[in-house]
Amino acid sequence: METTRVYVLSALFLCMTLAEEDVKLKLKHAPKPVRLITDEELKKHDGSEEDLPIYMAVKGVVFDVTKGKEFYGKDAPYNALVGKDSSRAVAKMSLEPDDLTSDTTGLTEEQLQSLDSIFEGTYKAKYPIVGYTMSRILNQDGSPNQDFRPEDQHHIQIKDEF
Repeated sequence: METTRVYVLSALFLCMTLAEEDVKLKLKHAPKPVRLITDEELKKHDGSEEDLPIYMAVKGVVFDVTKGKEFYGKDAPYNALVGKDSSRAVAKMSLEPDDLTSDTTGLTEEQLQSLDSIFEGTYKAKYPIVGYTMSRILNQDGSPNQDFRPEDQHHIQIKDEF
């Protein structure tokens, strides 16, 4: 009888231990919520301050490009692109000051396709989304942008983020 109790307690302990490990494996820390980022806040994340992450917006989506600091950090080759929405510059593969804007009007179909390709293949694939610019979520009159679909955005789980 005593031996049976030991076996039962051992089995129970083993099951509890395995269940506890299973729970530990399934629990994850919730990601930081994705949020609306103003132009003023975006400007602060231009790589000039070591203690702040580096942000870059493309098509109104704000990415944390800090892990690419050698490309986007202070004095790095693509630093001109950060701290703002640089959609036009990305589409044209340009670092000209006039192109460092979110305005994509007048771009060719080829440039717009290039923008989409780089947006999907580089930024969404490599960098976490930390927020959206006002132009991505809101229309100029402040009304909600009906074309904004958070479920189409990489790294977002709607129930966690919105």
